[in-house]
Amino acid sequence: MNVDSAGITDFHAHAFPDELAPRAMQTLGAAAPHEARAHLDGTVADLLRSMDRAGVRRSVLCNVATAPWQTGPILAWALRVRSGRIVPFGSVHPDGPDAPGDAARIAAAGLAGIKLHPQYQNFAFDEPRMKPLYEAIAESGLILLVHAGQDMAYPPDDERAAPRRLLKVHEAFPTIPLVAAHMGGWQRWAEAARTLAGTGVYLETSYSLDRANPDELARLLELHPIERILFGTDSPWQDQGRMIELVRRTWPSPADQEAVLAGNAQRLLARAAGRGGC
Repeated sequence: MNVDSAGITDFHAHAFPDELAPRAMQTLGAAAPHEARAHLDGTVADLLRSMDRAGVRRSVLCNVATAPWQTGPILAWALRVRSGRIVPFGSVHPDGPDAPGDAARIAAAGLAGIKLHPQYQNFAFDEPRMKPLYEAIAESGLILLVHAGQDMAYPPDDERAAPRRLLKVHEAFPTIPLVAAHMGGWQRWAEAARTLAGTGVYLETSYSLDRANPDELARLLELHPIERILFGTDSPWQDQGRMIELVRRTWPSPADQEAVLAGNAQRLLARAAGRGGC
């Protein structure tokens, strides 16, 4: 298999319903520094145009329910926009009246995974109250993608998504295909190298390859298996084409490029579609 035959998969992208996109982009842009300025308008159509320019075959849409009532509408929208090129994940709010049931409904609808964001959803990743939800995710075979590390919109001492918390959940629920965004912890890459490197957690590249301390990143890449690294951009806040070139510079080996850009994601999504283990 090569990158051309497998197709590049961006495992971390965002888009919003057309009627909500302008407001969502304005709100999120106001909370982020200039370096996180958007490259797209936040719609699925603009994401598809970006994918065409960059040569991306598929993008995983990472939806986040910031209130319990949003879980259902997000699922309904995800089912409307799902296609061979757009792979939407559902989201579950931990404060919902039936979070485990929400996970089961997302799986029954045929989605491949769930996105959680500890800061935006106001929970610590390893809180005991999350156990029933993680049990449901494990039972369903869903992929769990989580924001990891700090977040630009929150104080730097916010530890709710710290890599050590992700490790505790991974150890407690090893059958969940756990994807840690931002190479295991934005602005927490040294901790990610100490705690997540060499484990079965998948690390996703967005906002990391050009942001991390080079020594910390080199240590992380040295310790973590290439088959557990996924290409992600956090589009529209990073340009997909530029991020592909950054992956090619980080991993000069064609075999490594194939794994990160295409093969690893293809295998992970195929297992989720078959509801197999990881």
